[in-house]
Amino acid sequence: MGYEPQADFGTPAVCSDTQVTLTIDGREVSVPAGTSVLRAAAESGGAIPSLCATDSVKAFGSCRLCLVEIDGRRGTPASCTTPAEAGMVVHTQTPRLAKLRKGVMELYISDHPLDCLTCSANNDCELQDAAAAVGLRDVRYGYDGANHLGAATDSSNPYFDFDPAKCIVCSRCVRACDEVQGTFALTVDGSGFASAISAGQAGDSFLSSECVSCGACVQACPTASLQEKAVKDIGLPERAVVTTCAYCGVGCTFRAEMKGEQLVRMVPWKDGKANRGHSCVKGRFAWGYANHQDRVTRPMIRESIEQPWREVSWDEALNYTAGKLNAIKAQHGARALGAISSSRCTNEEVWLVQKLVRAGFGSNNIDTCARVCHSPTGYGLSKTFGTSAGTQDFDSVMDADVVLVIGANPTDGHPVFASRLKRRLRQGAKLIVIDPRRIDLVHSPHVEAAHHLALQPGTNVAVLTAMAHVIVSEGLADEAFIRERCELDEYADWAAFVSQDRHSPEALEPVTRVPAADLRAAARLFATGGNGAIYYGLGVTEHSQGSSTVMAIANLAMATGNIGRRGVGVNPLRGQNNVQGACDMGSFPHELPGYRHIARDDVRESFEADWHVALDPEPGLRIPNMLDAALDGSFRAIYIQGEDILQSDPNTHHVAAGLAAMDLVIVHDLFLNETANYAHVFLPGSTFLEKTGTFTNAERRVQMVRKVMEPANGFEDWQVTQELAKAMGLGWDYASSGEIMDEIARLTPTFAGISHARLDAEGSLQWPVNEAAPDGSPIMHVGRFVRGKGKFIVTDYVPTDEKTGPRFPLLLTTGRILSQYNVGAQTRRTANAIWHDEDLLEIHPADAENRGLKDGDWARLTSRTGETTLRVTVTDRVAPGVVYTTFHHPATQANVVTTEFSDWATNCPEYKVTAVQISPSNGPSEWQESYAALSSKSRRIAAEPAE
Repeated sequence: MGYEPQADFGTPAVCSDTQVTLTIDGREVSVPAGTSVLRAAAESGGAIPSLCATDSVKAFGSCRLCLVEIDGRRGTPASCTTPAEAGMVVHTQTPRLAKLRKGVMELYISDHPLDCLTCSANNDCELQDAAAAVGLRDVRYGYDGANHLGAATDSSNPYFDFDPAKCIVCSRCVRACDEVQGTFALTVDGSGFASAISAGQAGDSFLSSECVSCGACVQACPTASLQEKAVKDIGLPERAVVTTCAYCGVGCTFRAEMKGEQLVRMVPWKDGKANRGHSCVKGRFAWGYANHQDRVTRPMIRESIEQPWREVSWDEALNYTAGKLNAIKAQHGARALGAISSSRCTNEEVWLVQKLVRAGFGSNNIDTCARVCHSPTGYGLSKTFGTSAGTQDFDSVMDADVVLVIGANPTDGHPVFASRLKRRLRQGAKLIVIDPRRIDLVHSPHVEAAHHLALQPGTNVAVLTAMAHVIVSEGLADEAFIRERCELDEYADWAAFVSQDRHSPEALEPVTRVPAADLRAAARLFATGGNGAIYYGLGVTEHSQGSSTVMAIANLAMATGNIGRRGVGVNPLRGQNNVQGACDMGSFPHELPGYRHIARDDVRESFEADWHVALDPEPGLRIPNMLDAALDGSFRAIYIQGEDILQSDPNTHHVAAGLAAMDLVIVHDLFLNETANYAHVFLPGSTFLEKTGTFTNAERRVQMVRKVMEPANGFEDWQVTQELAKAMGLGWDYASSGEIMDEIARLTPTFAGISHARLDAEGSLQWPVNEAAPDGSPIMHVGRFVRGKGKFIVTDYVPTDEKTGPRFPLLLTTGRILSQYNVGAQTRRTANAIWHDEDLLEIHPADAENRGLKDGDWARLTSRTGETTLRVTVTDRVAPGVVYTTFHHPATQANVVTTEFSDWATNCPEYKVTAVQISPSNGPSEWQESYAALSSKSRRIAAEPAE
């Protein structure tokens, strides 16, 4: 597509069943009741000049440009704040209006730099457009009076500049920060001529303020006052391609705006149904990793991990890899091979990886990163509801009355959804937070949690059981919903279980450390407060009772009737951009695509008929099992696409030992990641900007990813996998990723109605999309559950085997931070590092004082599996006895201290509960130093011989 700016209708759209008809400049226009005259004119093809109005924020009425005349009314009201009424007759172009608008524009221009031809926003400036629209040719007031033209530019933010000399104080940036993002970081300081936009407190810059760099202010600015540095460096874009973000599971849609082959900026797409025109710092700005100097674009091989890498051609790399795989299969059998698919790659690419394993390797040894994050979601929701995914779309939160957030930190992990949630909370919805740490949602501008249940890590099931005890024993359960929608015998068993005295908040308070009165109040609020929605994250799943907690959440939703309509539901906040899709595509060793067990003859036969190959009916190995089997010699080769298990998986020593024991480790990625330390083959990958396919976000929304530039490595990732399959002797001949989606639709009932052509036409679809739901399924389990009747499952609290004691008296829990993503491979290679360039350990003041630690000191973090060192942050965000860190930086390798304990049903690691000790340190540990040396050695690339 060429470059067309996104349409701006001046004020937000209005939802109303009532239409009103008015006349604007002689044309009859019908719009929903409540629509502004400004928007009505814009929707009918008219144009009323304005500066303070934009359709992402509420009308403000300050610029005085959008004045109109209305028959029968005195004065010249602002069209942005005037609602359309039936029979209204509006005039937008009259001599009187022209005079008024020109006078207003003269005032603006008299205090604005006259550098349009050299300004980076030339031809992309609303002030310039408005001046032309009103016919301004000169300024009667001159330019010699007091002005703001000498104001200094704030260039502190790595991604955009703020030039106050070009600011017209329209307040669009302030309102975007308030209404869209919900951070309230900006304000108008002073009054009258002294009015100025201020970031934070006096003396704050954009960087030092509470600004989260979401870019909403930049997008809202009508001049070049707030503008991306990339636009200044490269110039204005010439074309735009709509694509989908490759960071978290929100699945924001962007316009990638290009100049030639250079990406100029990523602009949130207003029609994106997941993000509604909003973004975060990662999606909007942190795409520079695609061109980072660390990126590897040529294949490399080596016989031994002791050797340096040798760059080779694609043919040599693929033939070498295929030969090794075929030889290992011939000697050790099909089950000696396996793969890990990527939750950062497209559905089509994941499909081919699992197909390669099943149809090429001949086993079911396929797993994905969901093993270490949301595998309990798949298990728990399939058992209770009948399908392995969340129940709502993101828009649903705007109809919630009570929101329960458990084990999630949306403002850091899923910030665009968090902004929508905060908007609903500012409208009056109540919030319950269950988390051992005081996350930002507990207390932030204009948002205050009604209850924060700061539980002891590892006691989720106990807290939820205690809440269920209150709901059942006090007669607050939705009996009508339960009788109609759920299996009654299972409910009776569950209700009897949770009603036992041992499950009361008072009995469990010594276990959970949550005051019984607070827990009772929270339970009553959730049961009686109206529409109740539950959102959860890895603080639920990454426990030894992760699956039990997911089922306990489902029990709570069913008991209160909060399933099957807008404003309710059970909503897992997925961590990676396509972790939902990776699961949908059959990346688990026991399930074919669509969550159908490999042992089912009918399902297996449909794939065998399509693929013309017999499939192994036995489930394969999970990631931990692959590592264990490598150590005992039965698992010999692994293909890892787009995952860094050495940094992301628990017990780093064990992961390293397993990888080192294999004969062949193939890493397919953008960078020589930590796992590549143990690799024999490196196949360079392509970024989301260099491929076409689909991602599926946390709300089951399937969206197009579109190629905006050619792959630096020469191939899209699906093509790399196909070429490897062909080198192994498989006759694959897909001409496009669209053909792969056609195969997905043919073999996966929930995707039966999805194709690239339909996604191009409709934007996105939420599975299931099939004959029963031809237009998709924004809300699941409407009228009936996928499994028929909802199933209550007893979830008894079982304490983790990970215990504190004299040697390890503290509990470590881990999480993410806004500016970084997962293991940091992408975000560490962008300017986001300015906010978070190392992992820090949060520790309570009492625990810090007991250990002689002050803010910024180095501390040794030790568990029974390993140790590392990092600097401490002394804070009361965590309770005494609990410490917290992130895992974004390989220099820390936080997972060297996490253990092998895992969820009883899925082997999801227990990252959130590790017994540790903290002590002062002088710097990096001996292990960190030796690991740094190994990592440096493993990145050696042999020089090409001179010709």
